[in-house]
Amino acid sequence: MIITINGKPGSGKSSLATMLADRLGLAYYDIGALRREAARAKGMTLEEYNRWGETTDETDRDVDAFQEKLGKEKDNLVITGRTSFYFIPHSVKIFLDVSMHDAAKRIFNDKKLNDRNETSNVSSLDEVERSLNERMRSDNLRYKKYYNIDVYDTSLYDFVLDTSGVSLEGVYEKVVSYLKTKGLLTSD
Repeated sequence: MIITINGKPGSGKSSLATMLADRLGLAYYDIGALRREAARAKGMTLEEYNRWGETTDETDRDVDAFQEKLGKEKDNLVITGRTSFYFIPHSVKIFLDVSMHDAAKRIFNDKKLNDRNETSNVSSLDEVERSLNERMRSDNLRYKKYYNIDVYDTSLYDFVLDTSGVSLEGVYEKVVSYLKTKGLLTSD
């Protein structure tokens, strides 16, 4: 089983993927972390890297090829990434939604915020929310331009869950319940 997870920034994708991988014995791949590392190697924040990516597919090409290859060669994994569902079409496609206010609060209160290399100038909740909206705008522009897809169109996913006000354990339980109803999981 391959589970691909996308969603709005701050919806809990990485936290859910880590929990699923740990509890279900799956490998975990984080495409966002790969992109943040590539941005850091170029001396950019992720926001700057995304803006550059609006003019060249160089920012996405390698990670997209990597996840496409994973989907063809591996099994029993969970992967978080904006285009993972697209490059691994036979996966179970999960989308996590969240209110932008809740997302901004989660990210602003995340002790790892500075390590994530998301953006500069995030000293307030409003600045985090502005950054999230900019990120989604850039994602939409890039993936529409390069692949003609809207990665935030929830109709493209098998299971959509709004994580606003839901604990991580609650999100995990809902996803596992969905997997069980589809016969993809018998126990956790």
